[in-house]
Amino acid sequence: MFRDRHDAGRQLAEELARFVGASDVVVLGIPRGGVVVGEEIARRLELPLDIIVTSKIGAPGNPEYAVGAVDPDGAVIANPYAGYSTAELEHLGRSVRETIERRVQMYRSGRDDLDLEGKTVILVDDGIATGLTAMAAVEYIYRHGAKEIVLAVPVIASDTADRLEEMVDELITVEEPDIFYAVGQFYRSFEQTSDDEVLSALAGR
Repeated sequence: MFRDRHDAGRQLAEELARFVGASDVVVLGIPRGGVVVGEEIARRLELPLDIIVTSKIGAPGNPEYAVGAVDPDGAVIANPYAGYSTAELEHLGRSVRETIERRVQMYRSGRDDLDLEGKTVILVDDGIATGLTAMAAVEYIYRHGAKEIVLAVPVIASDTADRLEEMVDELITVEEPDIFYAVGQFYRSFEQTSDDEVLSALAGR
């Protein structure tokens, strides 16, 4: 159980201590909550913090159930268990792409374009259930030239951990429970992170 996202970030930073001050390493947070966790890691490891905006595609009538996810390039990955065709996901993903574009413009205002060529990326979220948004981020990061991805997440469903571990160079976690209903069950305080908090975290790094 974590007190809040800052506590989760501090615990993860202890597991990542070997990266302190490394010149070729960047911390990427998945907005919104992952940026707060990532800010704590970046501060303690003296590393730059940036963002990668991915978003799930919710099922019609059940938006909490992810049938796919979209990355900043607009590429779509499917939830293989949801049974949606490529054409259906492309249609459902249109509004998600527009949302990502708006958030990228807001969060990256005044910032340089993301340059991942040859970098080691510490990819951070505040918790992972199905893993689709993280998978979209991983594919994007490799596609843009990163040499290594370390996925750092406070808590992840154990079956999802098995899948993601095969996609990245290293998976760093604090908890990998078998029984997993929602990320918030592992935090005492899990209020929704605001856009202002994300912008403040980025401004501080």
